[in-house]
Amino acid sequence: MQFEPGDRRRVLPRHLRPAPAPEVFAYAIRPARSADLPHIREIYNHFVSNSVVTLDERRSSIPYWREKFALLSRLGLPFLVAVSPAGVVLGYALAQPWAGRNAYRYTVEDSIYLGPGAGGKGLGAALLQELIDACEQLGIREMVAVISDSKAEASIRLHARLGFVEAGRTGRVGHKFGRDLGTVYMKKSLKHTGRRKLFGRRPVSGG
Repeated sequence: MQFEPGDRRRVLPRHLRPAPAPEVFAYAIRPARSADLPHIREIYNHFVSNSVVTLDERRSSIPYWREKFALLSRLGLPFLVAVSPAGVVLGYALAQPWAGRNAYRYTVEDSIYLGPGAGGKGLGAALLQELIDACEQLGIREMVAVISDSKAEASIRLHARLGFVEAGRTGRVGHKFGRDLGTVYMKKSLKHTGRRKLFGRRPVSGG
């Protein structure tokens, strides 16, 4: 159809216009790389400075994350990132030893943080499920989450949705931004489909 000079194209009424295609939130989950650490640090430091989701009060450094990355790599524990199609780190999840004692070698603590704008889109559940699957392949038997008891309902719901149950609470064990804070402990028993290697040295048997 051709239009003469001065003609105006007809604009369809709003109810007859085609609906715009919804914006798709796309991401891929993969093992973290050393090049991801500055972005992971910024995500974590956002919560250090602006929330009580973490009880850390000091912003973390690159050497801190390099050390943690090296430790988890040495122990063979999963450290995952979610990245956008453009390669932007949207969030991360990791499993770290629950405690340093050798007897705790089958138990890990999870840690999940999403960058600004990445929440409420199912990414947290996807990261946590991938973390659980990876730990089961490693032979891990128990996963523990330690959650701040203040404004942490979303994290509690996320863990409950994936099979975690509350295992206890501690009140007023932390203090941040002038407030006393407690923690909620949640735990999930894993299928441990693989065989777990020891954290550290094998204990010496008595003679």
